[in-house]
Amino acid sequence: MEKQSYIKTQTVIVGSGVAGLFTALCLPEDMEILIITKENLKDADSYLAQGGVCVLKSVDDFSCYYEDTMKAGHYENNPDAVRVMIESSPDIIGTLVELGVKFDTEDGGEFDYTREGAHRQNRILHYKDETGKQITDALLSVARSRRNITFVTQTTMIDFIECDNTCYGIVCEDEYGEMGAILANDIVLATGGIGGLFLNSTNFPHITGDSFALSLKHGVELQDMNYIQIHPTTLYSKKKGRRFLISESVRGEGAILLNENGERFTDELQPRDVVTNAIVEEMKKFGTDHVYLTLPNMTSEEAAKRFPNIFEACKEEGYDITKDKVPVTPAQHYMMGGVKTDINGATSMKHLYAVGETACNGVHGKNRLASNSLLESLVFAKRAADLIANDKDEKGDDFPDVDLKAYPNKYEIQKEFKALIMDEIKRKDEAFYDKWCDNEN
Repeated sequence: MEKQSYIKTQTVIVGSGVAGLFTALCLPEDMEILIITKENLKDADSYLAQGGVCVLKSVDDFSCYYEDTMKAGHYENNPDAVRVMIESSPDIIGTLVELGVKFDTEDGGEFDYTREGAHRQNRILHYKDETGKQITDALLSVARSRRNITFVTQTTMIDFIECDNTCYGIVCEDEYGEMGAILANDIVLATGGIGGLFLNSTNFPHITGDSFALSLKHGVELQDMNYIQIHPTTLYSKKKGRRFLISESVRGEGAILLNENGERFTDELQPRDVVTNAIVEEMKKFGTDHVYLTLPNMTSEEAAKRFPNIFEACKEEGYDITKDKVPVTPAQHYMMGGVKTDINGATSMKHLYAVGETACNGVHGKNRLASNSLLESLVFAKRAADLIANDKDEKGDDFPDVDLKAYPNKYEIQKEFKALIMDEIKRKDEAFYDKWCDNEN
């Protein structure tokens, strides 16, 4: 491919979820930005986030919030990242409100804060049971109105363009199988996690860890690739496809877990990994592949108002969550590890950044605290944008040629990517691999 045929922009962002969109919106409005996404704009896991987004309500809650995050992460968290996330949260929420994001309020107009597992205080803002959709829709609406932001859908990143540990751009394949190269001053990875590699996952099936595979190929540092969160409660089904998440906020509002004998067997508000392990033990004990969830302290009308999508999804399967025992089972949910970054989103490769679930700055440790994911994405996306905006480093034009004919099609590339990622997970933690990854897609 002739170099004059490369597409050129100032910043290219790979991914159209909360992290990618907020990065774009926090960059200067006179900067040319190209956002590419693998499927359609709304096919991002951010849209599926039900529970909410955490916020530091007052300085009095800092120590408690900090300790809750650290304890959930088994104290393997990066303390600086945790501090930055919590301290930044009020400003981030203020920015979201300015951009048009709505949160549920009490009758007096004050924010309605809820609580989820491993939180000792009510500090989670929410919009019904579709907080991620509310935030992403608002950000997307603003981004679409910005003249400096261009979107390209149905386009898959298949390689980095790099030389001497400096990233110059990416190679992509569009929906028609046409390949091309995009050059940019700065490249931001916001491709989400790895749920599409698992048979049972709450993620969209096209979220397959492409950024991780390319990092392995190009020597970009990764961190904690075996730290993969299994969510304890997804709606049990024998159907193939994405698993429907029953948010932790349902347990935060009083839902309980029951075994095959109808007995409660755990404290539902423990960290996710603890609840997941309790469910697995109960399934082993009874030889089943699910347990049950019920919400006895709400009426049907109350549950339909507070959790409209969850209530409806259960009804479609024949269950009233307030009266019936709804079968639930654990499924892959979230990646705590990923492309290693500092607290500004910078990776080990120059001019390459990672944000959101793709990045690992250590904020989550070994196990993510509920409703920290949206906040983490937003806080560190802004910090990455600020760093990029102030970057005066000139890379020059000494970048490598791209031979597009040397690449197999994206389906062959996806097989290679999957093998790279799964081998790395197995290398890091064979016991986890054997327990959760031996039935991947």
